[in-house]
This record gives sequence, structure tokens and C-alpha cells, in this order.
Amino acid sequence: MRQNAGMDEQADLDPSGPDWSVSAGKAWVEVQDLTDSVYAPVERLLTDEVGDGPGRRVLDVGCGTGATTVAIARRLGADARCTGIDVSEPMVEAAQERARTAGVEADFLLADAQTHDFGEGVFDQVVSRWGLMFFADPVAAFSNLRRAAAGGRLRAISWRSHTENPFMTVAESAAAPLLPGFEPRRSDDAPGQFGLADEAATAEILRDAGWEDVTLRPVDVTCSFPEAELVRYFLGLGPLARHLDGLSPAEVPDELVGTVRRAFDPYLADGQVSFDAACWMIGASSPA
Repeated sequence: MRQNAGMDEQADLDPSGPDWSVSAGKAWVEVQDLTDSVYAPVERLLTDEVGDGPGRRVLDVGCGTGATTVAIARRLGADARCTGIDVSEPMVEAAQERARTAGVEADFLLADAQTHDFGEGVFDQVVSRWGLMFFADPVAAFSNLRRAAAGGRLRAISWRSHTENPFMTVAESAAAPLLPGFEPRRSDDAPGQFGLADEAATAEILRDAGWEDVTLRPVDVTCSFPEAELVRYFLGLGPLARHLDGLSPAEVPDELVGTVRRAFDPYLADGQVSFDAACWMIGASSPA
């Protein structure tokens, strides 16, 4: 199995965002089994899109713990060349282990896709599941990816606005009154989870980066997970989890946990937590 190409190349992280190289990356690794299950429908949507596309050389940007990279590699078969890239060392290591366990051939790079020298025209498709919203310089990043996929195409899933995804901000909004100095997100500023929410602005970024035939198609995907995993979910992911970084679940005040837990009641039914992920399916082509 191919792996670990470029592991010594460290990425420049946005200082105002999550520390993907340490705490945030480790947090995602710890809950990867849960996120794999929750977002499996989104993974299938992107995997089907890629599987129906041209070529078998695929770059997965912001690959995280490798779920999408491995799923695409399985879909395309043994003669495919699938590469995942991420700035988080813990997540890249978890992705390598996932591929080993699955017996799937895949490369994984610890590097910043905005600046990494991939070469020109080395991929047929650039894909991403929620990995494109965090670039410090989006035009530079998408220009770099366009060169890497010269003659190929882009297919990626990104979030629409935070107002269309109220589930994503439930925990932080409920917790804010109990945590002085902690502010919930109230905008879709980039870089961040909703950094590509604005359809016109995202299309302009891609065109400025040299991509053609740019489309943003709205997709809504129902996701769910067991109610028993709810506390683990909101203590393990998102701005609230980062604010509480360093505290074990037992150290988080019961009042805070109970308040946030009750805020999710509108999303509970029959022992399941369910919500709609409001996303864009982004498409574009790179001139040869």
C-alpha cells in the first residue's frame, strides 16, 4: 500500500481557526467512527459522482481520516490512484491506518493543498468532502488545484449557510450564555465551515482561479445517529468542543451538558438524532 508521501511538509495553518495539527485533529480522530456513520450519505453522494466521472487519478483535498479517499479507491478499483491530502498529522496517520486495515491502495500527504507542488495535470479529478472552506487564500489554493488537475475536473461538497444548517450551531448557541467570552458563530466568514456558503462569491473565486464551467448545485442530505451518542457528538466536535479543549467529559459541568442536550430536542425522534445537511455540490473543469 502506498502511503506517507510528503509527510515532512508542514502546512501553514490559519491562526484564528482550529488547530488541525494538534487538538482539533486529535478530536476528529477520536470521533471518526461517529462521523463516518453520521456523514455516510454525503460520502456516498460524492463517491457516486466521482465514480461516474472521467479518469482514475483522484486527489481528495482535506481528506481527514480518509473515509472518502478509501471509499473512492474501493469504487474505482485496484488500478486507480487515489491520493488524500490534509494538514493534520493525527488525521493523516488515522487515514493511513484506515487504508491499511481496509487493504486499499492509497497515498496520503501531510501538506497544505494551497501551496503543495503537485505538478501539472497529474490528477483527473480533484474532490473534497467539506475540505475546501479553510484556505487562507482561496484563489491561490484553487489555482494550485486547477494546475494539478489540468484537463480534469473538480467535484466537491461544501456547506451552504449557517442559517440553512441550524443543527450545526445548536451546541454553541445553547452554551454561550453559560460561558463568558464564548461567542457562537453569527456569520459565514471565510475561512471556516461556512466559508464557501455564498454561491456567487464561491463561483467568482473558482473563476478567478482559472476554473471553467463552474456550477453550484444545492443538495440536502438527511443524516442521523443514535441519541446515545449526542453528548459525545457535541463535546467532541465544533466550536464548543474547542472551547472546552483539555476537559474530560466528566469535568464538563452538568448544567452545561444538560442545557446543550435539551437544545437538541427538536432533532430527536425514536432514539435517533436527525438533521438535514444543506450543501453545495460544486463542479468545475480545468482547462488542459
